[in-house]
Amino acid sequence: MARLSIIIVNYNVEYFLEQCLHSVRKACYNLDTEVWVVDNDSVDGSVKTVRDKFPEVKLIANSENLGFSKANNQAMRLADGEYFLLLNPDTIVEEDTFSKILGFMDAHPEAGGLGVKMVDGKGDFLPESKRGLPTPAVSFYKMSGLSKIFPTSKTFGQYHLSFLNKDEIHAVDILAGAFMMLRKSVLDTVGLLDEDYFMYGEDIDLSWRIVKAGYKNYYYPETRIIHYKGESTRKSSINYVFTFYNAMRIFSEKHFSKKNAVLFSLIINLAIYFRASLSICKRFAQRIFLPLFDAILLYAGALLMSTYWEGVIFSEGVHYPPTFLWIVLPVYSLTWIISVYLSGGYDRPFRLLKVYQGIFFGTMTILVVYALLSEEFRFSRALILFGAGWGLLAMTGLRMLLHLSGLKNYKIGSDENRRYIVIGNPVEAERVAGLLRQTHAKSGFIGLVKPESESSKENGFIGHIGKLDDILQIYQIDEVVFCAKDLSAISIIDLMAKFPKRNIDFKIAPPESQYIIGSNSIAASGDLYIIDVNSISKSRNRRNKRLLDLIFCLGLLVILPLSMVLAKNPLGLIKNIVLVLIGKKTWVGYFGAGKVNKLLPLLHEGVLGPGDAWPGLPIDDETADKLNLLYSRDYRIINDINIIYKAFRQLGRQMQNAGK
Repeated sequence: MARLSIIIVNYNVEYFLEQCLHSVRKACYNLDTEVWVVDNDSVDGSVKTVRDKFPEVKLIANSENLGFSKANNQAMRLADGEYFLLLNPDTIVEEDTFSKILGFMDAHPEAGGLGVKMVDGKGDFLPESKRGLPTPAVSFYKMSGLSKIFPTSKTFGQYHLSFLNKDEIHAVDILAGAFMMLRKSVLDTVGLLDEDYFMYGEDIDLSWRIVKAGYKNYYYPETRIIHYKGESTRKSSINYVFTFYNAMRIFSEKHFSKKNAVLFSLIINLAIYFRASLSICKRFAQRIFLPLFDAILLYAGALLMSTYWEGVIFSEGVHYPPTFLWIVLPVYSLTWIISVYLSGGYDRPFRLLKVYQGIFFGTMTILVVYALLSEEFRFSRALILFGAGWGLLAMTGLRMLLHLSGLKNYKIGSDENRRYIVIGNPVEAERVAGLLRQTHAKSGFIGLVKPESESSKENGFIGHIGKLDDILQIYQIDEVVFCAKDLSAISIIDLMAKFPKRNIDFKIAPPESQYIIGSNSIAASGDLYIIDVNSISKSRNRRNKRLLDLIFCLGLLVILPLSMVLAKNPLGLIKNIVLVLIGKKTWVGYFGAGKVNKLLPLLHEGVLGPGDAWPGLPIDDETADKLNLLYSRDYRIINDINIIYKAFRQLGRQMQNAGK
């Protein structure tokens, strides 16, 4: 019988899972433990990673997503530990975490469960580390914002028990499912996780059953974990709102009186529709605000210029017809907006050059169409040019104002010149710095820092960890990358907590891995660096690739009889046209179906691949991997056009092979 069974439920977070298991392996040293990973049908290579890199782990690979409760229960029914630890894959534990929590639980037989102090990827304390029972009143205080306004109040601060000292041990009602230490003998009494909950709420339910059975749950801050707070549904999404609050409804009906359950359900329903409405409005506003404002500026400017033109230039009484003012001018404005969008002018961070490019191509499009129209529909070529000039000024001015306002989502320029330091010993630090150089080719500065506090300097190092404060200031560092191979989790968390007020991002590079993880959330952009593969992931490249697919499909349909004659498989060509149109395939994807490196960004199955640029040339698996890597890293739309041109006769192909 093991002392501790660690159970991790994973769903499509391969890189975080690997980092978590590295930290778990260190924390298990010299302890009688067993580690279980239950994978809920991930498609990202998680199962292979566990089998290849962590052979000591007991793996359950499900063929469907069973949810959090059922998956944890699967392992708990098979585990034989005296204690169970339910642990999220997006966590990192300190090296002494397991020995400390075992010692505490042994010394407190009244303890049924235990949670620890959690910090996020910047080292900031996570308030969900300790929670009270979410009664209707407590839930109202949280949802109304009263708990934030009066955090030290014993009445309003009950949800996160914010009136309790976060650095002291306390008995609490609710444990967080990200780290939930449980005594097996207590589970034999109160039961396992309630499988009515798919995700969210099951930790609250089990915690409260433990308390009702006469045991205590403890908040234990004498060890810490990093929790990236990543979830398969983002908290800003409507799906999260309905899933979370539905879990709360199940809990209220199960544990509260009928009267309180009705009241709680009413609060929950109000919260669902309020939060869902906010979520919809927020996402809509974020997407539509800038294009809508641009369109208003473009149309208003064109309308004013038209009024001036007909009143001053054509003083003899010439007036533009309503068709021009209310149809043609809006069409001009819409053309410019669409062209700016296709040029990447709305991609973040904003680049003014993309806006100018969009205005130029939009103007060319309008002028070409203008030249093809009959005389009665040609109103004024000069107004088109003046409208384009106004568009350049107005859209530039609007973006400059938004940039100067300091709003995070409206910055001009990119983070390519961010300044980094890598903390680690020479070999590992150089390896990680190499990853940064390959993923951030235009990084402003990458410095190496030794992990020991000593005065001696080595070639290539700018200092040691004892001088970290000075290094951050002198070199104006934006991001710190820790080498997990050379620093303990305790040291990493201590260092993150030391600089909580600075605008610095922290990331961690697991040993022997081709990626770097940080800083706050699985879902946040830029938190995962993967070697060599950033170009095809850019939104503008994916948009342009999709646009090329659609344009080429339409072109093939226009010349369908000729296309069918040229293609080796005419019926296959028609099928591929349909599949590409509905988004199931792309004309050019990775080469070698079913053998694509899992580190590469996902693409739809390709009719053709990079290897088709050399028709007739035998390509083995290793060469195919290299071609796919180059295609992903250095994606250009002209490459797709070139591959299609050289392999036009293969457009009816139904499946690619790595070798021909």
